[in-house]
Amino acid sequence: MLRRRLAGPRVPTSRQQNLRSYRLFGQGDGEALMGLEPEGRWGPGAVLALMAERCGVRPDFSYGQGPDTIDPELTLAALDRLAALLSRTARRRGSVLAGTGHPTRLAGFYGALVGALAAAGCPVRTPGQGARLRIPTPGGDRLCLVDRLGPVLVLRALDAPPRSGRLGSGPARGAGEDLQHTHSALPVRLAVAALAESGHPPPDLVLGDHGWLCGAGRLGLAAGGLADSNDPAPFVGEAQGTVDVVVPVDDGAQPGCYRLLSDYVLQRAHL
Repeated sequence: MLRRRLAGPRVPTSRQQNLRSYRLFGQGDGEALMGLEPEGRWGPGAVLALMAERCGVRPDFSYGQGPDTIDPELTLAALDRLAALLSRTARRRGSVLAGTGHPTRLAGFYGALVGALAAAGCPVRTPGQGARLRIPTPGGDRLCLVDRLGPVLVLRALDAPPRSGRLGSGPARGAGEDLQHTHSALPVRLAVAALAESGHPPPDLVLGDHGWLCGAGRLGLAAGGLADSNDPAPFVGEAQGTVDVVVPVDDGAQPGCYRLLSDYVLQRAHL
C-alpha cells in the first residue's frame, strides 16, 4: 500500500481536493452526497473530524494544501471488517451484487471478491443489463447503458462527453473510454428494482463504491467497499450505520495495484 501510495503519508488525492469535497458535502451537493441522506447537520468541521477518525487525514484546517494522508492501519482494519462481511455472506450462501463508479480502476477488485463468493455457493446477481438511464454529472446529464465487466455492473456512456466538471466525474480516457465514472446512486436503485421486477429478492450483499455503496445502504442492504479520502459520503454512512464497511484507500491507482488487497481480503475471509 505504501509503495503504490494506496495509503500512507502522501496519497495522490490532495488536501485541496479533500477540503473542497468536505465543503460540498456539508452544502448538500448531489455529487458529494452520492445518494446518502445525512442525519443532522454536517458542516466542514464535522466532516473533517470524521475523516480524520475513519480515514486518517490531517485533522486541522490550518493544513490547507499539499499531500494528505490515509492511515494504512485504518485501511488494514477496514479490510479485515470487509473480510468478515464476506465470510458471513459465504456461510449463509447469500446472494451478492457488485457495481462500481470506477470501472477502469476497481472492477477487478470487486470481481475477485464476487468470484470467490460464487465459488462458495453464493448466487451472483447482475440485473438491469441493457437498461438506459440519465446520470447527473457536474457537466450535465449523460445517457448511459448498464453493462458489466465480468460480474461487476458498470455504466457505459452513450453520448458525447460533457465539459469537465467537479470531483473528476468525467469518463475514463484511453481503453474503455466510454466507461462512465459516476457518483450516482441511480444505478443501484435501478438494479434492485430490476431484481424485484424479475421476481428475485434484494441481494444479501452489495459490493461497490460511490453511489453503489451509499445507495445500497440507503435501501437497507448490507454494503461494503472502498472509498477515497475525498469521498466523505460512504464514511458518514458508515458512522450512521447505513453502510456496513468502508475501506479508506486511494481509488485512482492502476487496476493491478488492488490485486494484493483483494487477495488479502479473501485470505482473511478463508475464501
